[in-house]
Amino acid sequence: MIKKMESRRTWRLVSTFAAILVAGAAQAQSYPNKPIRIVVPSAPSTPPDMVSRILAAELQKAEGWTVTIENKAGGVQTIAGRDVAQSAPDGYSIFAPSMVSAAARALLPASRLDMERDFEPVIKATVSYNVLVVTPKVEAKTMSELVALAKKNPSKLNYSSGGFGTPAHLIGELFKLDQKVEAVHVPYQQFPQAIGDLLSGVNDYMFVTTLPVTELVASGKLRALAVTSPKQLPAFKGIPTVTELGFPNLAIEDWVGFVMPKNTPKEIVARMNGAMNKALQNPDIKEQLGRIGADVAGGTQAAFAGFLTSEVKKWDAAVKDANIKLPN
Repeated sequence: MIKKMESRRTWRLVSTFAAILVAGAAQAQSYPNKPIRIVVPSAPSTPPDMVSRILAAELQKAEGWTVTIENKAGGVQTIAGRDVAQSAPDGYSIFAPSMVSAAARALLPASRLDMERDFEPVIKATVSYNVLVVTPKVEAKTMSELVALAKKNPSKLNYSSGGFGTPAHLIGELFKLDQKVEAVHVPYQQFPQAIGDLLSGVNDYMFVTTLPVTELVASGKLRALAVTSPKQLPAFKGIPTVTELGFPNLAIEDWVGFVMPKNTPKEIVARMNGAMNKALQNPDIKEQLGRIGADVAGGTQAAFAGFLTSEVKKWDAAVKDANIKLPN
């Protein structure tokens, strides 16, 4: 009798598991049957927004899917993140985090948003890098000279950013920590104003994404001292990397990825990963991304999950060590 009961229990478990697998597969086969929304945690024309729009257009063209973009900036990317984390785990809501999201847990713990706990990683889509630029009024011609100038004049140099918690802010604070210098962070709500005050000499330097300053450097309106990429960039020919100059801790990449709410069926996550990988390998998409200063990443869900874990750990430590605080 006991053996029969155990046999029935085992059969029920197997049947239930099989039913779940069949249901998940059926759901994936019918996915998507309505519009998918990508929630972008920044304003239009920012890297996460541009990458998302390029991929959304390609998914619509190649797969026939309807993909919409919603911009929900603010809260160190946690406003958009919470929106998606609290959405139904059915594959129709996607969050487009970037490097800033990896630092959000440390910068804004009250948000209670956790990239590892709250999401299913889909794909790391792109990587991009920053360039350290100075206004020509600054005497420093090299990165070492800028460090020496900052040490000679504590808290006299200013650096621009597009706001608290942005890549320019985070890298700027790491620069101060790494080189034990004091400089004043000047945040702006509007990115063009941050660049404008750098050009006019109101501020002295900035770690900035490459695209907005390529022509400004070429024309001599700004001076590039280093790039944060692993190798020199074609758009900044002859400008050394931070690693070549002896500043390896500042070799930081920005990135844009895509995640879905926790417990989204793995078949749906896998299908989106496959569709996005396919899109990223399209030469036309690579060219479009290249024009905005982004390189294709791509890869597996597992690879992106491991990367997110390492990024969150890195920024948890960096925010603590650099004592980076957001205004109340």
